[in-house]
Amino acid sequence: MEETSFGVIALLPVILTIGLAIKTKNVVLALTIGVFTGVMIQVGGNPVTATTTMVGDYLIEQLKDGYNAGIIVLLLFIGGFVTLIECSGGAESFARKVAGLVNNRAKLQISAWVGGIAVFFSELGTPLIVGPIFRPLFDKLRVSREKLAWIIDSTASPVCVLIPFIGWGVYSMGLIQKEFDALGITEVTDWTAFIQAIPFQFYPILCLLIVPLVAVSGREFSYMAKAEENAKKGIFSSLDPDAAPARNMITNTNVSPLVVVVPLIVLFVTLFAILAPLGFPVKQVPGSKFRIALISGYFYGALTMIVLMAYYKVKPLMEGIKTYIRGFHKMLECILILILAWSLGAVGKAIGTPDFIVMMARETVPYWSVPAIIFFIGALISFATGTSWGTFAIMMPIAIPMAIHLDAPLYVSIAAVLSGGLFGDHCSPISDTTILASTGADCSLIDHIKTQLPYALLCAGVSVAGYLIAGYFASTIVTALCIIAMVIVFIIASKLRGTKVENLSIKEVEALAAESKDA
Repeated sequence: MEETSFGVIALLPVILTIGLAIKTKNVVLALTIGVFTGVMIQVGGNPVTATTTMVGDYLIEQLKDGYNAGIIVLLLFIGGFVTLIECSGGAESFARKVAGLVNNRAKLQISAWVGGIAVFFSELGTPLIVGPIFRPLFDKLRVSREKLAWIIDSTASPVCVLIPFIGWGVYSMGLIQKEFDALGITEVTDWTAFIQAIPFQFYPILCLLIVPLVAVSGREFSYMAKAEENAKKGIFSSLDPDAAPARNMITNTNVSPLVVVVPLIVLFVTLFAILAPLGFPVKQVPGSKFRIALISGYFYGALTMIVLMAYYKVKPLMEGIKTYIRGFHKMLECILILILAWSLGAVGKAIGTPDFIVMMARETVPYWSVPAIIFFIGALISFATGTSWGTFAIMMPIAIPMAIHLDAPLYVSIAAVLSGGLFGDHCSPISDTTILASTGADCSLIDHIKTQLPYALLCAGVSVAGYLIAGYFASTIVTALCIIAMVIVFIIASKLRGTKVENLSIKEVEALAAESKDA
């Protein structure tokens, strides 16, 4: 479609999309209305023409695009693979092996952290796999369930957003490439941009690293300090006694970890076997080749898992195939959001939205502040809506043109979108991972939010400072400075408003329990 400048009215689709996403908590509805409004502006206000134009020139066009089709197919294969892992019991078995190595509070928390990172393939799988497995051990060593909820929440989405070859990365790269195509950027691929942005994803990096810092130091502050003191006294959670108990998510307890480990090995071997002749990882591989390799890897990994599930009598062969196909359905909403996001970006460019935003920003926004502003706005949207993917879809078409035209660091700006969008998914009370983290740990949702939010805000505050610096100085040195700053702020906060909890061993906890019983 030919681009036309409509002035300030070109902002209306974006404003409506953001406002409705926050108000309704329904990103699909918000994006649909945003796209329709943009097309209405373009065609002069005729609703019938707007409807046919939206469907024919935007929604269907996104499906006809070869790059978009490749992303959609890849997401379907990822959905099937992840569903098999979640139903196999192998991930639970793997996490249980990790749990068998602990004998004190610090090791227990580190083990739960490692277990959460190991379940990197699904942010929703981490709470429901790691939580129920480690919960009895946390109770035994008198570590609060709020602490368990925080650990598994901090190793769910914050891990996924850093990995390029799972659904999160593929989805994000789809948004990035669409903006590159629109801006005529050919010297950088979506894969390169995502990889280069990883060191600048300050928020997920800090969320991951603060967990072992807390575990090893034994220091806590704010509401978490109170929760840990209660746990030491044998009060494991303030869960409402009238509330429904958390479901027991542990299944297939006799399944070997090989059910998950071997398919993952097959996935990576297939990936490298296809890409190595093309020069990977030394040479840049075309995005289309990389997506074909990923699809092949996930397909052979899934076939391997279906056979292993049948061998270990988890599911018969045909039932495994049906489970795999059902996994495709889980990605349909994600695919719909992606198509609508692509369409919103296309109609926005047609009516001149990015150009108008850039023109306004050039007059009022210093280039170095762009990443910090992007992070802050993304954090607000994601916290209000509880969705990171929806926030990515809204912010990426705004952030990349701003970064290009205002000479702000591109990779830092992309990372700011991903980090800001993650904030809400990590700690919003309406986020699915936040809710599932409290469910998996069997603690109150409100208690989980109260204990986690101070740590999340600490990481977010350091991230804002990091993006202000990285706007000037786009170097990985800024990442190191953020980590150092996070450690310093945490130590100060834990000394001013916290406490230090002893690293009790199992024997010491048992002795403490005996004393409490005698008293």
